[in-house]
Amino acid sequence: MKSKTRAVGPLVIGIEHAVATPPAPWRLMQALRRDGPSTLATLLALLAWDASGADLAAARLFGNAHGFAWRDSFWTSTLLHDGGRIAAWVLLALLVAAALRAGAETAAQPGRATRWRWIAVMLAGVVAVPALKRLSLTSCPWDLAEFGGVAHYVSHWVSGLNDGGAGHCFPSGHAVAAFAFLGLYFQWRDLNPRRARVWLLGVLGAGLVFGGAQLVRGAHYPSHTLWTAWLCWALCATAAAVFGAGRSRPV
Repeated sequence: MKSKTRAVGPLVIGIEHAVATPPAPWRLMQALRRDGPSTLATLLALLAWDASGADLAAARLFGNAHGFAWRDSFWTSTLLHDGGRIAAWVLLALLVAAALRAGAETAAQPGRATRWRWIAVMLAGVVAVPALKRLSLTSCPWDLAEFGGVAHYVSHWVSGLNDGGAGHCFPSGHAVAAFAFLGLYFQWRDLNPRRARVWLLGVLGAGLVFGGAQLVRGAHYPSHTLWTAWLCWALCATAAAVFGAGRSRPV
């Protein structure tokens, strides 16, 4: 009788664990639903912006046949472009230092493993956006003939057609210096929602400032910045779903 009890016991526990912990694909689908609506809504808004043709109109607000007056300005070129890039690397170094000092995860603080996972996601964004940029034939606004260059405007959706310029301008590589840190929002949102919202607003604000500086310089169209933001968001949302699906619920 005792041997039967020993045999049945683990089976009962195994069944209870299987019921309490759904299969990984199901958990992944459930996790994707959390950020799916916002990701889809922003994608549709971005596609609508592209279809509107407003990119060129926005560039014309700051450029003319003589080029872009703010192209080499201290505020846009040195402070917001070069300085923004340096600030991003400093922030990344601080995040690495915090990860090295971190201990086990608590109800209020992400643990070392969690911090390293999100650093990896943020670095993936830093790598992915410039890689896409290298494949693009789209030139920057300052390359257009109407702004003193040699290129003619071609939508970045037109594949394989060279616009006559230098290309490699879509999406915005500089904006990723801000938007890559959207991972900090996802890292904190379940542990400290208030801190997560602060990071979200700060990262979005910095990204829009960086994008605005590049717009007035003639370095990028608005869509270049917006696509970088969406790509970083989608990458982080997918990573959050995968990380969430990998957690087993307690029995």
